[in-house]
Order: sequence, then structure tokens, then C-alpha cells
Amino acid sequence: MNTVLLHICCGVCAFYPIERLKEEGFCVVGFFFNPNIHPESEYLKRKQVSEKVAKLTSIEITKGEYEPKIWLDACRDYEDEPEGHKRCFLCYELRLKKTLEVCKEKKFNCFATTLTVSPHKNSKAIIETGESIGGDYFLPVDFKKRDGFKKTIELSKKFNLYRQSYCGCVYSREHLPAGKAGSTPACRQGMENRKQKNRK
Repeated sequence: MNTVLLHICCGVCAFYPIERLKEEGFCVVGFFFNPNIHPESEYLKRKQVSEKVAKLTSIEITKGEYEPKIWLDACRDYEDEPEGHKRCFLCYELRLKKTLEVCKEKKFNCFATTLTVSPHKNSKAIIETGESIGGDYFLPVDFKKRDGFKKTIELSKKFNLYRQSYCGCVYSREHLPAGKAGSTPACRQGMENRKQKNRK
């Protein structure tokens, strides 16, 4: 049986991809590695939900270290980029490179990512990044297809899973409309402080 290391961005997004890969005959192991998630309390929530989904779907899950500094270093010059542009592409690259590293180290046949299930993500860019980094190791699946996102939402409601209101990084959190979770005065002030610092 082919083994696949599935990069998991969050538990909600993982449910359908896990089930689909298992139906296609893969032995799936989850890999939770997301140094982009801010703050740490949010990271811990998403990790906990990912562990719950792993239990519900009867798969093993392994976790990478929480190292937000490596994400901040990688994306340092792109904090004012809108969602879905260069900063996001660098974020995909960082996480998929680490997944490939673990894939080879643990001798999996291939790796994939749950990132493509979200309608808010550029699946084409994610798949191109995975293929560029991993070559034949990367399994280029667009999990949005076959009503993938709709199924993730249905499953999250069925099992009462926590669903986040922003992608994950500090910048996506700060760009939430006023009144949404994470769009706090402190967040907005922090964002303004960084902009002023960059102008100097």
C-alpha cells in the first residue's frame, strides 16, 4: 500500500482529504506543521482539532515544532501584501519544503497538502509549488474538487469542530474586517506600528 504524508493546515480542512485518500487506497499519516499561525493560543487550538480529526479518521499524526520566527523571517518583506499573493506563496513553500523533508526522512511514497481544499486558497499555485519542490514525491490533488470544501464544512458541523475565522498568520488576522474575531485595537495598532517602522 502506498503511504502518503499529508500536510495538515487545520483539522477542519483535513477531514475530507483524509477520507478521500483512504478511499483511493493510501495509508495516510498526518503532519501538522504551521509556523505561520498566530497567536500561539490559536496554534494550539488548531493542533488540538487536528489531533481530534486524526482520531476520528483513525490515522496517525505527527507534529512539527512551532517555530514562528522561521515564518516571520521568510515573509519579512511582504507584510503589506494582500492575501493570496507573494507572502502566501512563500508560506506554502516553507510548509511544503518541511513536509518533503519529513516525507523523505520517514520513507513515505509521497506527500500532499490539505491547503487545496479551501476556496480561499490558490490551488494552482499550491500544486505548482509542491511539484517544483517535490517533483514525483508530490501528490497534486485539488481537494476542492468533488465538493471537497462543502464536505469539510458538513463534517465540521457534524462533529462540532472549531472553525477559525482567518487563515492563520498575524497579517491575515489584522486584515479582518472590524468586528470580526482577531480584529482588535491591539492588532490594528501593531499593524500600524510596523508600517511606520518600515517607512523610516
